Amino acid sequence: MDRLKQLESFVSVAVRGSLTAAAKAEGVAPAIMGRRLDALEERLGVRLLVRTTRRITLTYEGTAFLEDCQRLLVELANAEASVGAGGVKASGHLRVTAPAGFGRRHVAPLVPRFHELHPEVTISLNLSDRVVDLTGESFDCAVRVGDLPDSSLVSIRLADNRRRCVATPEFLRRHGTPRHPSDLPRFACLTLSSDASQTRGWAFAVAGAHGAREVLHLKPGGPLDCSDGQVLHDWCLAGYGIAWRSTWEVEAEIVAGLLVPVLDEFAAPPNGIYAVFPQRKHLPLRVRLWLDFLKAQYAQPEFWGLRRA
Repeated sequence: MDRLKQLESFVSVAVRGSLTAAAKAEGVAPAIMGRRLDALEERLGVRLLVRTTRRITLTYEGTAFLEDCQRLLVELANAEASVGAGGVKASGHLRVTAPAGFGRRHVAPLVPRFHELHPEVTISLNLSDRVVDLTGESFDCAVRVGDLPDSSLVSIRLADNRRRCVATPEFLRRHGTPRHPSDLPRFACLTLSSDASQTRGWAFAVAGAHGAREVLHLKPGGPLDCSDGQVLHDWCLAGYGIAWRSTWEVEAEIVAGLLVPVLDEFAAPPNGIYAVFPQRKHLPLRVRLWLDFLKAQYAQPEFWGLRRA
């Protein structure tokens, strides 16, 4: 059986959440899709999907494998399209959306540089902390930070997103320093009042019941919260509390001594910074080139260092 067809069938079933829906989209019987999945799991020696009469869910291994498969299939399609495009130049209008804070720092500076490389591409950049409906609002691509909700969108991981708890030296001098995440309820914590990436709270890695480290989610509180991350950043710098922020937001202030990291020994594994786009058979050349450009820029450690300076 064709290995590529197995991977394509796995992605289709995982994204649609149904054997029947995936089979209908391809025009084959559900039993054929089931046999492909069985063959794939047998070849890999691991369970990827939990199938019941009502629903299909991904296992832990299946979730990780899905991301790799989506990336491989996109790269294969890009390679084939590049050969077919030959010397054709990218053109048309590219619509991109990104979170406001991250977009200002790490997407907006790249847009003019991309246009210089591809002058026949015009670009609209939308900065919003609202989760935009890419298909409904006709966006080609979104840059998203944090855990991604299940959806029919295709995602490519561009970089790690690490988070740290920080406060000013003066705040810690006056109120003390938390030694364990369980200490946080005793401190004023600055939290986002509306943010999809923090619905489960702040994440920490702690010792589990059998000694293995596990991720603990806490929802600390305090007298101040805000829906805007930049306001929380300013409040933290003013000494009003402890904030849980991405490294790209606070690294410059940490280096300058304006903020002090706390609870670093309990830092959870990083989540991701992703490019997300609607699933389609052939991406326009301008979108493929934008994705390649983002991956190349974010893969350079000096990019993050230069932007923090």
